[in-house]
Amino acid sequence: MKLNFMALAIPFFVFFMLLEYYVSKKKNKEVYHFNESIANLNVGIVERISDLLTTGSFFFVFDWLYKNYSLFKIEPSITSWVLLFLATDLIWYWYHRFGHKINLFWAAHVVHHQSDDFNYSAAARITVFQAIARGTFWSVLPIIGFNPEMITILLLIHGTYPFFTHTQLVGNLGWLEHIIVTPTHHKLHHSSNPEYLDKNYGDMLIIWDKIFGTYVEESVKPEFGLTESLDNYSFLWQHFHYVLELVVSYRLAKNIKEKLKVIFGGPEDIDPRIRILLEKKMFKEKSSDDLSANLVNAIKFKTVETVIVLFFTILFSHYLLPIHLLFLTLFIVISSIITGAMLEQKRWIFHLEYIRFVIVCLIVNTFFDSFYSVSFAIIVLTLLFYKNINYKYQQFLFLN
Repeated sequence: MKLNFMALAIPFFVFFMLLEYYVSKKKNKEVYHFNESIANLNVGIVERISDLLTTGSFFFVFDWLYKNYSLFKIEPSITSWVLLFLATDLIWYWYHRFGHKINLFWAAHVVHHQSDDFNYSAAARITVFQAIARGTFWSVLPIIGFNPEMITILLLIHGTYPFFTHTQLVGNLGWLEHIIVTPTHHKLHHSSNPEYLDKNYGDMLIIWDKIFGTYVEESVKPEFGLTESLDNYSFLWQHFHYVLELVVSYRLAKNIKEKLKVIFGGPEDIDPRIRILLEKKMFKEKSSDDLSANLVNAIKFKTVETVIVLFFTILFSHYLLPIHLLFLTLFIVISSIITGAMLEQKRWIFHLEYIRFVIVCLIVNTFFDSFYSVSFAIIVLTLLFYKNINYKYQQFLFLN
């Protein structure tokens, strides 16, 4: 049986999130907050399914570059592994630094910094756009001459280690603080305090920050999140608010120099009033922070359900046809959009719920030909009572 064991990363990371939550409660530390955690998981869930669709593409690009444009052919050895480790970490440092200093890259990376919590769930806030940007930077490695198999192994390590630096429960690690990136370093990177902005970019080694002048130690209590908190849990808004800010800024720019500055300048070059105006236009009124018990339970159920579907989709991905992957990906993405909108108490989510229901019928149809007539009848029947079902749905979630 050919299983995709990359799926095991899901229970692995979930276990450590639950462990961190348990330990934080035992220590009476408020590390996790419900809305933040769900929003963080939504981003991570979609990133995992995106990885399934894009990881093979990155390997293909690395392999093509290695075979056609490599300057050298570096064979595996202890020395070459060490050199590759240092090279990947150095490239990560500069990718990460550019991700904070250049708007084009910040638009992809900003999602990672939106959470006002700093915990293992915040580590999940990686987007496919960020993965593409990162992969582009790492494309220099096969050109140098490192083979794609070696690169892939190192990138898996780079994808795992940073997860464990996103916690407040691990204190000073002594002499290791001088060499590797620790939670002590990385929590400052996630802070919005002026003294910590654009510091501690390192992924695994802290030496690059010390060499390039971006290292900082804790002097005041860190405040996590963006300098201006997003205060919105919408999956779509979290992903695209900064892109929209850039679009508006670009349209307002008076000449080519100003337009280029919008793209290649820094976040400080974008007028913060643009986001305020966009929020007023996109969100007519701010929803209440109080969620009904039924709504909270529905969000919990949907999140667990989506994680389970994600796990089995990846685990059995080698047996799935493209049409299966398409429908399952749509189901997962729409589910994440719905739970984010539930946190914002948006009434239009029922329409997405119905689309999700239709997708489930289509998924079943792709596996069982005899189900076509039954699923068609169910879809037609629910359409006939669409308004009534919607009314009951709204009552159940929002009026209890």
